[in-house]
Amino acid sequence: MLEKRPLIPGTYTADPSAKVFNGTLYIYPSHDLDIDAESNDNGDQYAMTDYRVYEMADMNEAPKDLGEILRVDNVPWASKQMWAPDAAAANGKYYLYFPARDKDGIFRIGVAVAPTPSGPFAARPEPIKGSFSIDPCVFTDTDGVSYLSFGGLWGGQLDKWKTGTFDPSGGEPSADAPAVAPKIARMRGDMLEFAEKPRDILIVDETGAPLRAGDRERRYFEGPWMHKYRGVYYFSYSTGDTHRLVYATSDKPYGPYVWRGVVLTPVLGWTTHHSIVEYRGRWYLFYHDCELSKGVDHKRNIKFCALEYRADGSIVTIDP
Repeated sequence: MLEKRPLIPGTYTADPSAKVFNGTLYIYPSHDLDIDAESNDNGDQYAMTDYRVYEMADMNEAPKDLGEILRVDNVPWASKQMWAPDAAAANGKYYLYFPARDKDGIFRIGVAVAPTPSGPFAARPEPIKGSFSIDPCVFTDTDGVSYLSFGGLWGGQLDKWKTGTFDPSGGEPSADAPAVAPKIARMRGDMLEFAEKPRDILIVDETGAPLRAGDRERRYFEGPWMHKYRGVYYFSYSTGDTHRLVYATSDKPYGPYVWRGVVLTPVLGWTTHHSIVEYRGRWYLFYHDCELSKGVDHKRNIKFCALEYRADGSIVTIDP
């Protein structure tokens, strides 16, 4: 098994979204450029311009590169920075959800549609109405209803939308105030627009109190992922500047979610971004680190490892 090894050594890849379509595992990562750039909290070093898709039919064999599926030049509303994507299947079609900066430099979330998991994907001419920030994650429940969760702090601009409108001077609240919440919205049946106004995903501690902005070991930063295990909804995410993947659980997709623990301890690199998927009866965590670039945080490589649950539904913490 290729567990915990760079899956695609010939190019820099990050933010792996692993999805199973028609019995085959596909990976939709972002594509880091091999460039020299100064790192900053705005994320200017992450200058990605395209997406590729990979097929991984066997966990013992390297993924097969199925080619480029979308470029920023082919997205009418976008200007730059195609960051972490996700994909979904519905209505006999495949949908790629992705963030990019619009012509005004504000992150929006777009959708591209294709007849197969490997494309060709055609981007819609406008972003999803009411969308903002980054890191879209599509979760389709067992009843067929799909939800899009999203949001990332700092360079991802989520903290600039606290008032409901974009405030370029916005930032995280004071340490003792509730942390900025990620967002969730139910999708329309055609998967192209929100069916409702995005709402907060509340993450609370064991007493039911919202996590505070100063609780940097647990508060939400970016990289949401939703999955369901034995009837329980799991919401996992990155804590960003404390470099952990953590998770919370709920009995309904909207939450509130009770913080439960750590999925992955810090990897080499500034932060990480992940997906969790069941494939052929086993659960896996896909993530990234900077092994190939020896720590250069905008030149990452994707990896995977087995994910295990205890009898009480808690996730066994993984040491990378």
